[in-house]
Amino acid sequence: MRDSLVIIPTYNEKENIEKIIRKVFSLSQPFEILIIDDGSPDGTAGIVKHLQQDFPGQLHIEERKGKMGLGTAYIHGFKWALKRSYQYIFEMDADFSHNPEDLVRLRAACLPVSEFVNGGADVAIGSRYVKGVNVVNWPMGRVLMSYFASMYVRFITRINIQDATAGFKCYRREVLETIPTEKIKFVGYAFQIEMKFTAIKYGFKVVEVPIIFTDRTEGTSKMSTRIFREAFLGVIQMKISSWFRKYNR
Repeated sequence: MRDSLVIIPTYNEKENIEKIIRKVFSLSQPFEILIIDDGSPDGTAGIVKHLQQDFPGQLHIEERKGKMGLGTAYIHGFKWALKRSYQYIFEMDADFSHNPEDLVRLRAACLPVSEFVNGGADVAIGSRYVKGVNVVNWPMGRVLMSYFASMYVRFITRINIQDATAGFKCYRREVLETIPTEKIKFVGYAFQIEMKFTAIKYGFKVVEVPIIFTDRTEGTSKMSTRIFREAFLGVIQMKISSWFRKYNR
């Protein structure tokens, strides 16, 4: 078993799934992949199962019935990973908006001894905004919404994270063993904010690794106004709840 697991939630990603799997397995650093598929009607799960013949022991799939939310997919994956001996556990999208080659850089940032200036991290975030705005193919309105969302999160929570909604991350195993995932309340992009906020509250070292984010060219985005609304209101709720909670490791 390799020490690094990439968790990729999917819903209707037949255009991307084989390409992203083959790209991850072509990297110099060995990874395993866990697909969490929420009953994709387009046959995404079937493609993954077929590819398991090419990558036995490296490619895994967990199937769920119906769309249950991004956050619950990742928590399902975290629990699956913690039952095994993975030391570095990743979140990544299936649509190539996250460059698989950056997995190696995120892992390097979490190594105990690292060439990274901010190495030795417990959580490494693939950040669109730590060095300017590095987003390709997004309409300006969405860029501004995402950028100012992170400013809003910093203002409310007082955490110094430039890309608070980023979903491309590497966790050291200890982080996911410590955070009680049953207390993680949000399922959309607020989930990404809550995981960062909680990791920092527990005293873990969180660093941002600059990446270039490229919007999907195939398939359909899962973004909705409901997801943004959850994030906007959820940040305030999360901050208030933290006043009444102990974060002991």
